[in-house]
Amino acid sequence: MPPKKGMPEGTMNHPDSIVVGYDGSAEAGQAVRWAARQAELRNCELHLVHCSLWPLLTHDLGPVPGVADSGLQHYAEAVRDEGKALAVETAPGLKIRTSLLYGWPADHLRRVSAEARMLVLGSRGIGGFMGLLVGSVSLELAATASCPIAVVRSDDHPSGPVVVGVDSSGSPAALHDACELVGATGADLKVIHVLRTQFGMGKGGVVSVGTRKVAAKALESAARNARAMAQGAKVEEELVEDTSTPRALLNAARGAALIVVGSKGQGLVRGAVGSTAHAVLHHARCPVLISRHSTEETSRG
Repeated sequence: MPPKKGMPEGTMNHPDSIVVGYDGSAEAGQAVRWAARQAELRNCELHLVHCSLWPLLTHDLGPVPGVADSGLQHYAEAVRDEGKALAVETAPGLKIRTSLLYGWPADHLRRVSAEARMLVLGSRGIGGFMGLLVGSVSLELAATASCPIAVVRSDDHPSGPVVVGVDSSGSPAALHDACELVGATGADLKVIHVLRTQFGMGKGGVVSVGTRKVAAKALESAARNARAMAQGAKVEEELVEDTSTPRALLNAARGAALIVVGSKGQGLVRGAVGSTAHAVLHHARCPVLISRHSTEETSRG
């Protein structure tokens, strides 16, 4: 019988690793390939995790009598092995570790990735209803994980720039994560600060000159910090005026390899990921990295 509690052998946290969840879906397959490439670029281990819910539903996990390679336990192992095969195909020389865990995926992935460089998930969701494409596990972990979490829907522009949104604080965590990605991939970096305008007013006529200067100064400071962290990389900065911060970031991220946003803000649900990150997760067409770290509050509230 599979273990019901605790952390099985082979699932201890490794700080120098990227953790990726795999459930057999096409979206999870994209996440595995993306995570494998990231691990290869960073010369670190890939830890692939498959979580099976079957032990919560039935105790009959064994093979069907007389039917080879049957049973729910065998199926779970096959899904795990399939995920590993995708990673090996993507990065043949990569060090890969796998874990087969039993129970709710969000709980296990949050624990296993606690000290990892990054947690990577697919965006499997509800089929595009009203444009919302992020599944419940990805959304929960975007709000509660203690390491940066990448949600991968597609990877259409792998050679595009990394786009990072910064607020008036300079978003140091998001900026650091974006610069780390730029350093690993060699991509250009685009730093975006959105100056919110009011509904029903024309562009450029709704904020004072002083407010615009303060915003420009914050962006200039963030770009300067980015150039110091990502030395040698091309860093572009852009101040955008829009009534919607997520819309402005999404427009800036057209053709991007990845968009990086912080996890804080005015959350749509108390204790959930900030509203900007929430909207970007649901509507971005490129991979999204939510910048989370262990110093942040990760309780569910």
